Amino acid sequence: MLLFWHSVINKSLTLISNMFCNLNLTDMETCYKVFRTDLLKSIPIRSDRFGFEPEIVMKFRQAQVSHYEVPISYHGRTYERGQGKLAGRTA
Repeated sequence: MLLFWHSVINKSLTLISNMFCNLNLTDMETCYKVFRTDLLKSIPIRSDRFGFEPEIVMKFRQAQVSHYEVPISYHGRTYERGQGKLAGRTA
């Protein structure tokens, strides 16, 4: 179950990204992105964690790279089944 505040924050980040990039993405933070290797290698990327998503969207938009959205299904995990627990970390 996707928790309420995670959903609100995700929608807010997508809205801000859309405003700055003049795009109409459905969900910027899906983490499902496919790139042509030559395009990805041609753009310097500084982020190596959660900043990757907005950085790559912004830089591809600036480079006028066209994009396509493909619908996906997603079922969020609860905190009990979240990454911290699966990776042996505690919250």
